[in-house]
Amino acid sequence: MLKNKLILIVCILTIAIGSKGQVLKLDAILDSITASHPVMKMYYNEIRSLDEAAKGAKSWMPPEFSSGFWMVPYNPGLWKKGAMGENGMGQYMIGGQQMLPNKKKQGADAAYMEAMSSVEKEKKYAALNELRSDAKQFYYEWIILEKKLLILTQNEKLLDFMIKNAEIRYRNGLDKINGYYKAKAALGNIKNMQLMYESEINEKRIRINVLMGKEAFSAFTIDTNYHFNDYSAIVFDSTLFYSKRSDLKTLDKDIQLNYLKQETEKLSLKPQFGIRYEHMFGFGGLPMQYTLMGMLKLPLANWSSKMNKANIESLKWKVSALQSQKEMMVNEYSGMAYSMRNELELKKQQMKLYDENIIPALKNNFKVLQISYEQNTEELFMLYDAWETLYMAQLQYAELLNQALKMQVSLERIMEAK
Repeated sequence: MLKNKLILIVCILTIAIGSKGQVLKLDAILDSITASHPVMKMYYNEIRSLDEAAKGAKSWMPPEFSSGFWMVPYNPGLWKKGAMGENGMGQYMIGGQQMLPNKKKQGADAAYMEAMSSVEKEKKYAALNELRSDAKQFYYEWIILEKKLLILTQNEKLLDFMIKNAEIRYRNGLDKINGYYKAKAALGNIKNMQLMYESEINEKRIRINVLMGKEAFSAFTIDTNYHFNDYSAIVFDSTLFYSKRSDLKTLDKDIQLNYLKQETEKLSLKPQFGIRYEHMFGFGGLPMQYTLMGMLKLPLANWSSKMNKANIESLKWKVSALQSQKEMMVNEYSGMAYSMRNELELKKQQMKLYDENIIPALKNNFKVLQISYEQNTEELFMLYDAWETLYMAQLQYAELLNQALKMQVSLERIMEAK
C-alpha cells in the first residue's frame, strides 16, 4: 500500500512538472528556428530548383526533322517513267538539321544559371536573420514580463500587509481610514496587471512556438538569465556590413549575375553554325539524291542585334544602380547602428543609477516609514506614498531594461549577429 502511494505521488509530481514544459534557452530556440521554420524549407526547395535547372544549361538545341514531297508535279501521270524510257518527275524527301552549340556561349549560360541560386542563398540568410531577431525580441520581452510579475508579487505582499495592519489599527481606534482604500485599489490593480502579464507571456510562448515550427500551445518555459554584449569597440563601417549583412551580399550576387548576363548577351552576337542533311527518293526511275549543307546564323546584323545590344546597355546601368543602392544601405545602417549603440549605453547608465542609487534609497525610505508606522508615529497614507514611489521606480527600472534589451536586439539585427 505504501509503495502504491509513493508511486502515485511520483506520478502526480511528474505530471505537475511536465505541465510547465521544458526550460528552453535562447540558443536552443534559435537553433530550432534554423532547422524547422517553413521559410527555411521554402528557400531550400527554391535553391534546389534553381540548381536542378542549371544542370540543363549546356544542352543542345533540339534536332529538326522533315518529311514530304519535293518538287512533285501536280499531274500524277508525270510521276511514272515515260513511254520512251525517260525518268519520272518528283521526289519524296526526308531530312534533318541540327544547330551546333557555341561552347563559350554554353559556358556563359551555365555560369549564369549556376549563380542564380547564390542569390536565393543570401536571401535565405537575410530571412533567417529576421526570424532569429523576432525570436530574441519575444524571448527578452518574456523575461521582462517575468520580472514584472516578480515585482507585482513582492508588492502584493507589502500591500496586503498594509491593508491588514490598517484594518486592525482602525478597529482598535489607533489609526484613521485615509490611505486604506487607496491601498485596496492598488492591490486590485496589481491583480489586474498580473492577469495581463500572464496573458502576454502566453502570447510570447505562442509566437515563439510558431517560429520554431511547433504547435502553438506547446508548453515550455524560458531561462530568465540574460547578458548585455559590449559593442563599444566596434566600428560600424562598410567593411563590417559587407562582411555580415546578407541583403548586401544579395546585392553583390545580383551584380555578379548582371555581369554574367552581359556575357551571355555578348556571346549571343557571335555566329552560330549548324548542319542540314536531306535525302530524296526519286519517282519513275529518277535516281536518289541528297543535300548536305552547312548553316550559319549571323546575329551581328543591325536588324537582328538591337535587342541584345539594348540588353547589354541596360545591364550596365542596372549594375550602377545596384552599386548606389549598396552605398545608400551601408550609410543608413551605419547611422542607425551608431544611434542605437548610443541609446543602449544611455539605458545602461540609467539602469545603473536606478540599481545603485534610486531604488536602494527608496527601499530605505520605505523601511524607515514602515518602522515609524509600526511604532504609530506615521500614518498609512505616508507609508502608502513611500510604497507607491518605490513600486513605480521598480517598474520604471524593468521598462528601462526592456528598452535596453530591445535596443540590443535591434543592433544585432542590423549587424546580423549570429
